[in-house]
Amino acid sequence: MLIFIENTPRAYAWGSKDALPDMLGLAPTGEPQAELWLGTHPGSPAHVAKASAGARTLIDLVESDPERYGVDGGSLPFLLKVLAIGAPLSLQVHPDRAQAAAGYAAEEAAGVPRDAPHRNYGDANHKPELLVALSEVTALSGFRPLAEARREVLLLAAAARRAGAAEGAAALEAVEARLRGADPGALRRVFLEWVFSGDPVVASALDGVSAAVRCGAAEEPGSAMAARDADPRIDSARTVALRELVGAHPGDPGVLVSVLLHLVRLDPGEALYLRARQLHAYLSGIAVEVMASSDNVLRAGLTPKHVDIAELCRVVDTDEIAEPRFAAERVARGLLAWRPDVPDFALLRARLCDPEQSAEGAAPADSAPAVEVPARHPLVLVVTSGRVRVERRAEGEHGLAEVASARRGQSLYVSAGDPIRLTGHGEVFLATVGG
Repeated sequence: MLIFIENTPRAYAWGSKDALPDMLGLAPTGEPQAELWLGTHPGSPAHVAKASAGARTLIDLVESDPERYGVDGGSLPFLLKVLAIGAPLSLQVHPDRAQAAAGYAAEEAAGVPRDAPHRNYGDANHKPELLVALSEVTALSGFRPLAEARREVLLLAAAARRAGAAEGAAALEAVEARLRGADPGALRRVFLEWVFSGDPVVASALDGVSAAVRCGAAEEPGSAMAARDADPRIDSARTVALRELVGAHPGDPGVLVSVLLHLVRLDPGEALYLRARQLHAYLSGIAVEVMASSDNVLRAGLTPKHVDIAELCRVVDTDEIAEPRFAAERVARGLLAWRPDVPDFALLRARLCDPEQSAEGAAPADSAPAVEVPARHPLVLVVTSGRVRVERRAEGEHGLAEVASARRGQSLYVSAGDPIRLTGHGEVFLATVGG
């Protein structure tokens, strides 16, 4: 079956005020709207659109016939989202399956209310996730080599000294010294524990970062400031990110933690894969995201919410990663797939070109007049541009074909069965089971 679904965007403080209303064709409310959830997660299940009396959620639909609408007789193991990132999210990590199961059981046994603000585990599932940019997206993702982090900390110290913040410069030099040693993973873990310990050196180092980025003393070579000084400068993108973080979260130790992470800029169509236990934070942009159906988050700063550093340090993977980006595979003309090595989800993107509309202008890159998508498991799709026609051939000799036409911002649930055929002019993302 082809079933239109919808949901109300979640109003987190970091959301954009206009990006999701623009996509959904709604008037802005004036409040930040951050995430559109499209799945069966109980925290915000999608609704069957235009349902009659007794409006149903997608959970209700699956429970009405789990074998027909669910996966292996249960709910969907994946959750599709559209993100509108208007301000930096918290630094965060998600547990693996064993950690989530143990943490959830411990909090249940301790009687921690499931809606308590200090609760870490709302469910027993892991939460790997994959993000594909719709606009330019910036993010902090995974630990980079310590040598790179040490270099930038010393450059910040030099910039702070030029700005007249001698105490902050000395504190940043002390930070750099803490990042020296033979075991990078252990150093990162100890650093995370120390930076949230309340040591006055941390506050002084944060003052040094603020002075360095506020006065422009970290500009790249070639700028007017750099022309007066021959020494190297911090990458301009890193300077911009630090300036934004300092402005949004003054005095937050997460600003120092951010220097240890890769700073990634994604163009539209590029992707990040965030395996469980990988420290990260999204900073800006609009994106489609798919993840295991969980909402378990352990935070490491850049947030007024609960931060449990002891638990985060137990869960986080402190190994370095070489490349945070995740490449797509070309399945067919007009169809790409991102398939990380998890059973919970895969993400596909179809780009379609109507021959008549394409004759009037350039067709989207790597597009096709029609794309066929297998539906061995249920699909959840969202149209991100244009208008797309979804068709499934009739079942049996006397069955009726199913057809749906969806514009930008509309979403459908597609039950498992025969492949669907996509035509039209636009772009659509489809989440399904991995493997």
